[in-house]
Amino acid sequence: MGSLVSLSLGTSFAKSLFPLVGAAGTTTFRLVFATALLMLLWRPWRRSWQRSDWPALAAYGLTLGTMNLLFYNAIKTIPFGLAIAIEFSGPLAVAIWSSRRWLDGLWVLLAISGLALLLPLPGLDSTALDLVGVGFALAAGGCWALYIVFGQRVSKRFGAMATPMGMLFAAAAVTPFGIAEAGTALLDSTLLVSGLAVALLSSAIPYSLEMYALRHLPKQTFSILLSLEPATGAVAGWMVLGEQLSGLQLLAMALVMVASMGSAWSHTRGPVIHDAP
Repeated sequence: MGSLVSLSLGTSFAKSLFPLVGAAGTTTFRLVFATALLMLLWRPWRRSWQRSDWPALAAYGLTLGTMNLLFYNAIKTIPFGLAIAIEFSGPLAVAIWSSRRWLDGLWVLLAISGLALLLPLPGLDSTALDLVGVGFALAAGGCWALYIVFGQRVSKRFGAMATPMGMLFAAAAVTPFGIAEAGTALLDSTLLVSGLAVALLSSAIPYSLEMYALRHLPKQTFSILLSLEPATGAVAGWMVLGEQLSGLQLLAMALVMVASMGSAWSHTRGPVIHDAP
């Protein structure tokens, strides 16, 4: 929950930087500063790394960096809350694929119903969605699904050290795109401070918390709990960007929250199914 709140506030603030450094520049700020902070916090150089460790960390980091870059490009042209709902197709797919109990299907259906209410209803919304933005959000959802799978593997293998090392690969992959889009604006002192704030709220804090969660939850529970993000994102959008919340959005948030709580409750009633190492 702490991860979701921090991430939503950070992403809402990050959107305000788009006119100055673009989506790729903002993503670069986020990942580069977050990498530096996490490196200082966890000091992964204390561990003896082997060549065989790099493929798993690279897959996790590249997925993470691509997911961030795609999502920031999505919210350039489509609403923040809607982009989250579309992106959520990824973790929901993981939840369905990983399900071992019929009751999990009920929670997934409730979550899908809530997320569907966040989409514009035919005939009631005259604003056409930008198809490129929708495509970016869907692609980010695919990366999010892979992030859950890769993230759980590296967290079990490397523990907390997986976070800074994965972020290092993510920053290295995205920085060339940020330089190409923003150029020397990335060196502006005022923007550097803003970029540091984005990194703290959007990456350093939430990804550290998520790594802890991934080590203690099965994928399907982790995925359903993340379905609270549309709600926290909508609230953050209202607080930071001045976006208004409709009754339909509030109903959608309630359905998603019930699904998340129901999934967490059901897994306390019996054995927990974990992936093989």
